[in-house]
Amino acid sequence: MIKWAGWLIVLYGTLHTLGALTVEEAATHADAWFSGALRDDDLSAMSPANSAYWLSLGSFGVPLVVVGLTVLWLDRRGIRPPSFIAWILGLWTVIDAVVLTLTPWPVLLLATALLLVGARRASRHEVD
Repeated sequence: MIKWAGWLIVLYGTLHTLGALTVEEAATHADAWFSGALRDDDLSAMSPANSAYWLSLGSFGVPLVVVGLTVLWLDRRGIRPPSFIAWILGLWTVIDAVVLTLTPWPVLLLATALLLVGARRASRHEVD
């Protein structure tokens, strides 16, 4: 279960980032990103280049990949991931579901449930 949770988290983060760069065409603003154009940009005005950056590379996608890979790394070594990872991910997912109902948040909710159940089962085996 922990392994499935880790892979779902990696998949979600990867697809979000790649989808933003390709399908949403955020990558077309890469020249502005790397030329320094965003440094003096007004965040409250949110230019198209700035918006594209925060939708793709500056979004939660890359950190989610890191979290998912960390969960997988821990699982491969027989280390139970701390439950706070699942609780924080679950809370964030519920907030996302309330704010943006038409997103694939159920994938992260499933990953949260798998992570919590898997961690609970692993802790039972540690006690035995």
